[in-house]
Amino acid sequence: MREIYNFNASKTQFYTVFRFLLTGIRILIGWHLLYEGISKLFAPNWTSIGYLLESHWLLSGFFHWIASTPIVLKIFDFVNIWGLILIGLGLFFGIFTRVASVAGVFLILLYYIANPPFIGFMSEATVEGHYIIVNKNLIEMVMLFLFVFVPQDMFYSIDRRFSRLTKIPSDLDPQRQPMKYEG
Repeated sequence: MREIYNFNASKTQFYTVFRFLLTGIRILIGWHLLYEGISKLFAPNWTSIGYLLESHWLLSGFFHWIASTPIVLKIFDFVNIWGLILIGLGLFFGIFTRVASVAGVFLILLYYIANPPFIGFMSEATVEGHYIIVNKNLIEMVMLFLFVFVPQDMFYSIDRRFSRLTKIPSDLDPQRQPMKYEG
């Protein structure tokens, strides 16, 4: 009996630690995106034109067209800034986590496609170091993709609290199957 109790305690501890780690990663990615959006919002005359013009991979013609069309560039910058802020807020607080994660994957995928960390590309040597294929954009994108599929109960978040408030109690659930006890 003692062995079973210890197994359950260690399993519970594992899930608690895992939940804290996932929540921490979600909050850190949310903070990063929120900070990037706010810093762009308050930077005088910030624009993504330089980043878009550096594009030399997939969709580079599309990114160059955005950069060369002033009205489209303004719209793109507005969506970029407020996308970062809203995605960051959603992830930081755990509000609409799945929606924020899907939007974050899409936005970061555009960043990655615009300037991938491949050898020979102009953007390969960044102020953060040198990367080959894997950079922070790819890592954050993969984590956000994971968050799309992780059950809400695996995060400490507002989503989790809300889902628990709206959940049907198990004794009232019409699809609940009675447990069978085999002694």
